[in-house]
Amino acid sequence: MFCFKRMPLSYAVIFLISILGGCSNTSTLSQATTRASLTTDVNDYQYLIGPGDSLTIFVWRNPEVSGKFIVRPDGKVTTSLVEDLDVAGRTPTLLAREIEEQLSVYINNPRVTVSVNNFAGPLSEQVRVIGEATNPSAVSYTEHMTLLDLMIAVGGLTEFADGNSAKLVRVVNGKQNTYSLSIDDLIRSGDIQKNVDILPGDIIIIPEAWF
Repeated sequence: MFCFKRMPLSYAVIFLISILGGCSNTSTLSQATTRASLTTDVNDYQYLIGPGDSLTIFVWRNPEVSGKFIVRPDGKVTTSLVEDLDVAGRTPTLLAREIEEQLSVYINNPRVTVSVNNFAGPLSEQVRVIGEATNPSAVSYTEHMTLLDLMIAVGGLTEFADGNSAKLVRVVNGKQNTYSLSIDDLIRSGDIQKNVDILPGDIIIIPEAWF
C-alpha cells in the first residue's frame, strides 16, 4: 500500500492530480445550437415574445379567462383554461390566433388580443457585444438598429480595444458567417460610412489591441 507520509506534501499533491487526471472523462462538449433569427431584413422586423415578457391576454366577453401572465423560463404560460401554452418565439398576433384555436374547444368563436407590457424577447433575438466594449452585454434589439446605436448602448470602446479588428458573427441560412467591422474608424474617426445595419441575434466581438 502506498504511504503518503513518506512523501513531501507538494509531491503528494502532484501524485493525486496525476491519478485523478488519468481517471477523468476527457470528452468534449457539443457546440452550442445555432438559432437563427426570424428577421433577415432590417425593413421587416417583428418583435417575438420571449421568457420574462409580461403578456396581457384579453378574451372578448370572457374576462374570467383574460389576465396578465409572465412568460416562464421555458417559454410557456399557464392560463385558466389552457395549461403550458407555448408562447416564446411567436409574434403577439400569431399567439392570439393560436389561443383562439385552443379556446374554441371551450368558448364559441373566441376573439383574443395579446399585448406585451415589458420586453425581453428570446435570447436568440438579442444582440451580444463581448470583448473590449466599455459595458459588454446583451442588448435587446430595436427596429432599424445600427452598429453606431449598439456601440452607444454599450458605452463605446475601452482604451485597449482594437475596434478595426472587430468581427460580427451572424447566422445566415443556418450557418455562422463572420464579417469585419471598423469600429475605430466609425466612433473615433467619425467615418459614418463604416456604420452598418444590425440584425437580431448578431454577436460583436471586439479584441484587445497589441501594443
